[in-house]
Amino acid sequence: MFNLAIDSKLRACDLTKLRVRDICHGEHVASRATIMQQKTQRPVQFEITEPTRESVTAWIRHAELHASDFLFPSRIHDSPH
Repeated sequence: MFNLAIDSKLRACDLTKLRVRDICHGEHVASRATIMQQKTQRPVQFEITEPTRESVTAWIRHAELHASDFLFPSRIHDSPH
């Protein structure tokens, strides 16, 4: 999460709402991603560095996440992210 936060410079509210499909194409983490910022309602494009792609890929495999899942799911089961 920390690596992706540094690469994207997203606010915490935007970072926690990311879904796997927002940064992945199939099973591969994209080198660039575009998301809509919550505060400004503007699209933001950012580059994802190779070390971050590797760590996010490892996280997705470890957590057994699917495209529709939140990238960083909540540990509290009542909250999705």
